[in-house]
Amino acid sequence: MESLASRTSSATLQLRFAQNDIRYNGNMNWDALSAISQLVGSLAVVLSVLYLAVQVHQSTRVAKLAMQDAAATALRDVTKPLMENAELERIWRVGLEDISALSIEERARFFHAVYQFLKAFETIHFHYVYGMMDRDLWEGWHGLLRHYVVAPGMAHYWKLRPEVFSERFRNFVNSLQPPTDQRTVGTLFKEGRS
Repeated sequence: MESLASRTSSATLQLRFAQNDIRYNGNMNWDALSAISQLVGSLAVVLSVLYLAVQVHQSTRVAKLAMQDAAATALRDVTKPLMENAELERIWRVGLEDISALSIEERARFFHAVYQFLKAFETIHFHYVYGMMDRDLWEGWHGLLRHYVVAPGMAHYWKLRPEVFSERFRNFVNSLQPPTDQRTVGTLFKEGRS
């Protein structure tokens, strides 16, 4: 199959021969028309390919932004009830640092929240791995996860239920380096009370 460049080059040569024929003979022949139509067709193909490349690039960017927003929304959906309900916020804050201070019912609620929290992070990680998350955004999510995954209550849940997450995410979480100064909502405000 001829390449686009060789077809364009061939059409250009045929056009030159046809132009010379017109100059010297004074009339246009079918070879000249064929050469012109091949050149126009080749240019149309090149322009179409360029147009499609621009459209694909724009579509990819829009899809990437939508996925980044969906990932952020997933985590907001998990944390929003904690802002709106003081009892849920207390269970979350206390459970992160001392799960034994919670009743059985509260532990169950805490575990549900941890599962949703980590599933949202699994989705965010998935988007990053497949190139649908900007590195700068990922670094912020990565930093936040490092603080929370080592909180005693969340670490306890992680030891009990790692199999509910993908192997890739489990390997990633297990490879995280704990921060030197762990900060979650369970620890941030203790400093002000001291």
